[in-house]
Amino acid sequence: MTREHGIALLILAALVLAIPSIVTDSYVMTLMIFSGINAIAAIGLCILMGSAGQVSLGQAGFYGIGAYASSVLSQSFGLPVPACMAGAAIVSALAAVILAVPSLRLKGHYLAVATLGFGEIVYIVLNEFGPGGPSGFGDIPPLSFAGVAITEPAHVAWTVWGFLLLVLVFSLNLLNARPGRALRALHGSETACSAMGLDIVRLKIKVFVLSAVYASIAGSLYAHYVTFISPSSFSFFHSVLLLMMVVLGGITTVWGGVIGAVIITLLPETLKSFEELDVLAYGLILTLSLLFLRRGIVPIVIDKFRTSERGHA
Repeated sequence: MTREHGIALLILAALVLAIPSIVTDSYVMTLMIFSGINAIAAIGLCILMGSAGQVSLGQAGFYGIGAYASSVLSQSFGLPVPACMAGAAIVSALAAVILAVPSLRLKGHYLAVATLGFGEIVYIVLNEFGPGGPSGFGDIPPLSFAGVAITEPAHVAWTVWGFLLLVLVFSLNLLNARPGRALRALHGSETACSAMGLDIVRLKIKVFVLSAVYASIAGSLYAHYVTFISPSSFSFFHSVLLLMMVVLGGITTVWGGVIGAVIITLLPETLKSFEELDVLAYGLILTLSLLFLRRGIVPIVIDKFRTSERGHA
């Protein structure tokens, strides 16, 4: 991990600890919780697409698997929430392997369509055969650790953003080590990667499983926070939303996933003052962002900062 990343993590950790004093409104606290949950899933997509160059439009499927698996394990079998989240992550990882083995031999648009199909299959299965069917089900046990329920909004925010910090630390260390260099080489040229002796198929499967596990963790946190889930929360629209987060924030860096998730989560709420025109304003802002901030907000800010530093040197 670089010095800059370490400083950024320390700043984020300080902000997380200060959440109760910074955020006093319960509704804003709720938005911060959802921002953290979305950021965890977005980081996985940044690694998959930005570092490894693999396209996925089915992340909502893994998000839904994590939510449903963790909810069923806790509600039906009475297992502790951490164990349920771990079990859900294993289920999502197995689903990722099943999808990855045939589909990751595809490239570009064909891979996108394959992952899109997977997401739709998961949505249909949850809609037809999931607990509660299209209506969903509730009474899901809340987040808890060591038998202590976590229900206070500030404590939930600490938990969610604590998970996010752990995911960031792991991801940054991964990307700055040999596996990260292998992923970037895969993104650059599969032929060169193969010539260097790397097992391309295995590498693709591993990064696909990692992104699925991140999405599963986010889905589990979502389910145990809201204590009610339905298939509508895990539709294709949510996959597109996650994609918008990483594109807006900057797909080439995990920090882009965090910033993009916060912006996309908070933006609809800040536009409510436009009343009937809020959807139009939302779409216009996203369109202009994609047109003029093609590399994403975080990479542009980093470049500006480095340019300024060189100018003062």
